[in-house]
Amino acid sequence: MAFSLERVLKALLFGASGPLTLKDIQRVFTKYHEQQALPEEEEAVEEEEEEPGVEQPFLEADGMPTSDVPSLVTSTQIREAMDRIASGLEENDEVYRLQEKHSGYQLVSATSVGEWVRLLRDEPRPVKLSQSALETLAVIAYRQPAVRAEIEKIRGVSVDNAIGRLLEREFIQVIGRADLPGRPIQYGTTEQFLEFVGVRSIEELPSSDVLSPRQIDAWIYEASNQKKPDETDMGLPEGEREEGEEADNSGDEGVETIATEEENIESIEETNSEIENSELDAEDETREEIV
Repeated sequence: MAFSLERVLKALLFGASGPLTLKDIQRVFTKYHEQQALPEEEEAVEEEEEEPGVEQPFLEADGMPTSDVPSLVTSTQIREAMDRIASGLEENDEVYRLQEKHSGYQLVSATSVGEWVRLLRDEPRPVKLSQSALETLAVIAYRQPAVRAEIEKIRGVSVDNAIGRLLEREFIQVIGRADLPGRPIQYGTTEQFLEFVGVRSIEELPSSDVLSPRQIDAWIYEASNQKKPDETDMGLPEGEREEGEEADNSGDEGVETIATEEENIESIEETNSEIENSELDAEDETREEIV
């Protein structure tokens, strides 16, 4: 039987107890060639000591030829073979799928049969994250390391419950303290988060113009330093607001001027009245003296 890289990879995936990395696979081929390069004398001694009827490893009948195995299997060849395996499983609608995680390749159950596996393992139903928790997780993933105050400024609401739920699900973790007043706690994502979203690293997350660091920094700065709106912000032509304010001020000045004139008139009338009263009193006194 001719050597088949896909066949060998399937065997390794089934036999692995966890994710299988490219280095793990290449290490297997290295060990294979090292064992094949043993001296003929040692092989002869081993053949004499072996009991009859015992199966020999790497026999052609078992699908593992003792020859025709390439001495070097590159990462590109392994990736291409893994992609063919994954495509074949999906096309045949198998009950398992090949998934590439951040820690390597691994066979996982298909979503369509996940409920049966859950019943076998007697596990509770998976709890879905709320919209609040998803938004908080997205902010932390794109902005990490992120502090609570920054997250609340972006979302505009308190995130205590959301952070508590994400810490409980081990999607985020405390990664340090910020060099800010009060030394606030900084949060970042975990490996569990990478498996949850199905990516190998944070760099593989889809780009987001909404959550780009530069735009959010500018937005937070503007929100923290509010200024008096100008004509452009209010949708007015430049200079119209100033003219309106000047007109209002001039109107106020006119009102103040009228009020001042009225006060002057009242004071003049009071003065004239006092003068007339004093003159009348003087005439009365003169008449009394003559009499």
